Amino acid sequence: QVQLVESGGGLVRAGGSLTLSCAASGSIFSINVMGWFRQTPGKQRELVAAITRGGIPNYADSVKDRYTIARNNAKNTVYLQMNSRKPEDTAVYYCNTKLVQRNGGYLAVWGQGTLVTVSS
Repeated sequence: QVQLVESGGGLVRAGGSLTLSCAASGSIFSINVMGWFRQTPGKQRELVAAITRGGIPNYADSVKDRYTIARNNAKNTVYLQMNSRKPEDTAVYYCNTKLVQRNGGYLAVWGQGTLVTVSS
């Protein structure tokens, strides 16, 4: 079974930077999209950023000028660099991957989530 291991979460002051990493391991045929979502109490889980295998990114409007997503296909790892952090960025961030199965189907896999806190 494929697992996602997230790292890099923690506390950062407003205006600071933080980078999250997510590495996929296990039986992997191919990975299509990798990305990050976030969730706060009382709100739906929302897309932060995603990137295709070919390197095409997609960002939420609230972070598009401050965050950068990248991936290393050889290591099955996705990174999220978060600059100019704001208190409203505080949330649990979840890594997500869309796996390509050998039969041509797709399977979404989620990480456990990592808490990122931005202090005022």
